[in-house]
Amino acid sequence: MIDAMWMRGVEWLAAAATDPRSCKREWDQGDGITLLEAGRYWDVLSVPDRLGLLTLDLLWQASRPTPGPTLVDTAAHRVGFFLPPDPGSRWIGAGLRHAGRGSWVAVPPPYRAARFLEWLVPPDGSGALHTPATLELALRQANGTLAVLRPVCGP
Repeated sequence: MIDAMWMRGVEWLAAAATDPRSCKREWDQGDGITLLEAGRYWDVLSVPDRLGLLTLDLLWQASRPTPGPTLVDTAAHRVGFFLPPDPGSRWIGAGLRHAGRGSWVAVPPPYRAARFLEWLVPPDGSGALHTPATLELALRQANGTLAVLRPVCGP
């Protein structure tokens, strides 16, 4: 049974679909994945998984609010951070991909994984997203840590 938080997350995420009912039906009866357009309610910054997982770990600090929705794609080895839509944003860095208006993002329902996609931090329906400045700071810190570890751990 899906509890109230999951239902709010479903409604919030499905609102980005051109047809929210069809989106929810695909999650429940199809393969569990639907394509949603970025740029209206949120953008997604996709990063290599090692960088993304370390960044998310840094964001999970008691002094900070709960991180925003974060998705992992285990097949592509990427982590996606959901941010407020910003058509003028310029995320620059090796392996960074910004999905904004005109981009489509494959997402599972907030309450379960589907094939290779899984929520590390599912949307809770509040509309809370990652704060770009906080995410950028954590990405820089994680990238610095990985740069130090690479010679020891290899590529």
